[in-house]
Amino acid sequence: MRRPASIHHWLPEKELEAWVRTARGQAEYQRRLAIWMTHAGPFPAHRVAYLLGVSKQAVWAWVGQYNRQGPGGLQRGGRGGRHHAVLTLTQEAALLDSLQKRAQLGNPPKAVQVQEEISKATGRRVSRSYIYRLFDRIGWGKPRRSR
Repeated sequence: MRRPASIHHWLPEKELEAWVRTARGQAEYQRRLAIWMTHAGPFPAHRVAYLLGVSKQAVWAWVGQYNRQGPGGLQRGGRGGRHHAVLTLTQEAALLDSLQKRAQLGNPPKAVQVQEEISKATGRRVSRSYIYRLFDRIGWGKPRRSR
């Protein structure tokens, strides 16, 4: 059987306990608790995993991240984002501003025109559905019928 994992002493024991208590969510608390249990026990990874209801691979991964990077190693970034964005937020804001101004002057642009403008600006073809989603973001979508 594998021996229990050891935790590098990034934090003194009292600070480690306080660090566990300041977790902002269940998942973060679970990760921190796995570190604390591994340190305080020392419990083997399979026992910590059983007590926390996670896989032992997750416990080993968390312990490894903590040992390599310290408490900051367990921080998680968000999963959202604009991974496939055609325009940056500033470019899109500038485009939407120009569209709004043209519409106020009585010349609202058609989807085909906006599609051509964006294609020229980015150097890649954009779909018509992207244009309609863009219009929807600024409230130019078709009015919805109430039922």
